Formats: sequence, structure tokens, C-alpha cells
Amino acid sequence: MAATGIKKLKRSHLMHLLDSTFGGETPSWFLIGKNIEDMSMDLGPDTATVKNILDETDVNDNGYEPSLSVETYYANTEDAIYEKIKSIALDRLVGDDCKSKYLEVLIDKTEGPYDAWMEDCIVKPQSYGGPQGGVNIPFNIQPCGNRIKGTVTIANKVVTFTPLAKG
Repeated sequence: MAATGIKKLKRSHLMHLLDSTFGGETPSWFLIGKNIEDMSMDLGPDTATVKNILDETDVNDNGYEPSLSVETYYANTEDAIYEKIKSIALDRLVGDDCKSKYLEVLIDKTEGPYDAWMEDCIVKPQSYGGPQGGVNIPFNIQPCGNRIKGTVTIANKVVTFTPLAKG
């Protein structure tokens, strides 16, 4: 294993970004995490264990059904995703109107480019409102395939994804 200069990763080393253009030609990445204390990609492993009449056990691995729950998103008119999240929730949008791209970046080296994975996704708000202090619109990001491994460079807070060459 090559030395990376980083040992124990901080939570901020795993970045979650959403394409704020929601289907635009060139993604514009919005970093998710403000006001969030805990957030994890739920992989949703899909396995089934079957025991036959010979007392043999077989495990069927059907893959994953991942989802990311953004429990706290305080509506902020200055956020690039605000108008679309508001519209999906209040206009009750469905299907292609909720599609975007999701990007995961793992910063496990002292300098880039960093490993990254981009995937098509559906964004679905779960509710809106909340207690005193701000309008909360928690939403789920449901990856829906076309996962591409690549690298990311970050310059002046602008994230640029480059897919790895196929071969």
C-alpha cells in the first residue's frame, strides 16, 4: 500500500456532492454537509440465505440498494440546489424531473487528483417544515445506476470530475 500522508480519515475527507443543474449539460457540484452532524450512505445490501433439505446453506448476493438520507437541509435561497429542492417538494415533481447526478469524493491523499465516483440519482424530499429555527427540507438521494469511477480535482472550491479511461 502506498503512503498517502494521511492516516485516520476525518469525516470531512468523504465528500458528498449533488449536481445543482439537475440534468444540465455540465454538472455544477453542490457540497452537502452544512448543518449536518451525521450522514452515511446506506448500502442496503441485498442477500438471501437459503437452507435446503440437505442442511446445506446457500447465500445469494443480489447486490446493493444504496440510499443517502440528508436529514437536515435548511432552505437557503443562496444555495444552488434550493430552487430545485423546493420545486420537487412543493410541486410534487416525479420521474425525470427529480433526476440529477451524485458525486462521492474520498480525500485519502495529501494532494489530488482524488478518487471519486459519479452516479445518476433521484432526489426526493421527505417532508418540509420543522421546528423553530428554519425551514427544513430533508431529502433522500437514491443512486440509480450508471456508476462511474474517476478522479476529482479541486481548484478554488470548484470540483472537476474526470472519468477513468475504460479498458
